[in-house]
Amino acid sequence: MTIPRSHCAETDPTRRGLALGTAHAARIRDNIAAYRRLFEAVRVDPEDLRPYGEQALAEIERWTPHLRTELVAVAEGAGAQAWEIAMVNARTEILATVGATAEGECSTAVYVGGPGAPHTIQTWDWHDEMAAAKTLTAYRPSADRTVRAFTEAGVLAKIGVNDAGLGVHFNILSHQDDGESIGVPVHAVARRVLDEATTVSEAADIARSAKVSASTVLTVVTYDGRHSDGASIELSPRGTAVVRPDTDGVLIHTNHFLDPRLALGEDAAAAASTHPRYKRLSDRRDLIMSTDPANWLELLRVHEEDGAPLCCHPKPGLEFQLQWRTLLTIGIDLDKRRLRYHDGGPCTATDDSWNHL
Repeated sequence: MTIPRSHCAETDPTRRGLALGTAHAARIRDNIAAYRRLFEAVRVDPEDLRPYGEQALAEIERWTPHLRTELVAVAEGAGAQAWEIAMVNARTEILATVGATAEGECSTAVYVGGPGAPHTIQTWDWHDEMAAAKTLTAYRPSADRTVRAFTEAGVLAKIGVNDAGLGVHFNILSHQDDGESIGVPVHAVARRVLDEATTVSEAADIARSAKVSASTVLTVVTYDGRHSDGASIELSPRGTAVVRPDTDGVLIHTNHFLDPRLALGEDAAAAASTHPRYKRLSDRRDLIMSTDPANWLELLRVHEEDGAPLCCHPKPGLEFQLQWRTLLTIGIDLDKRRLRYHDGGPCTATDDSWNHL
């Protein structure tokens, strides 16, 4: 299945939202319905969904008003209610209110230590039922900025790159302080970083300015044509931390905190797959340092039977909310300011299966 794409040249948030909402209307409505089913399955009270969505809209408006304007317009274009669009954008925050696990989630590897542009790759692991929500979009947040992003239908942003040479990878985290309310959605934070930041420092400042209620990590990489930089920016209600690359320029992140202070409040179970995934990536780190992109892919070709589900597949017989799959394999080409992606897990990728946005 080809991932739907849209290209939007509108810089006005209302016109941009209307265009994006109209372009993906049916898929956005389907995604809203899918998240309603997921929330019900993990025992979020259906009566809470509208208040949660409205609270997310209010938090976004306080933090970055024009993103609320865009979301309201997306809802109009898609034939949905504004709180429903906000509910989907706040899906991480809503899941955190009931402590829904992040088991089976994403793995990221980045190398910024060599000549030329950074090497980056990650898996996007999510519920198998959400595969149809995958969306690629190129848009202009302002007259002097273009962004190319992968996200879910109706969601502001997730993984992307801007034409200033800054890219963002995205992994969920879990902290004991998560879920006490609905704060600024972490997907809105990723969107604003892509729209506004040109450096790791600027990205970190944007992240720190958001009062979040759920944890995540944005691994930010930059390339100005000569020099590379990168850091993993860990966000939680307890605070924000910037994790720098190791001495070789390698950054690896799965779904547990690397910052020692934030790790004290870690809510990932000791036996969770995040730890063996992180170890397997670390043990094979020479592959991300290679100049051959085929080796970056090989880094992720590890399954549960190999000791770490870097490439994960649904398990027969489990309920749908427990069915995880690697739905996308994606990297950021900082040299050409574009995304490089394979629609599926690394074990299904071939030399001919890669696409670009």
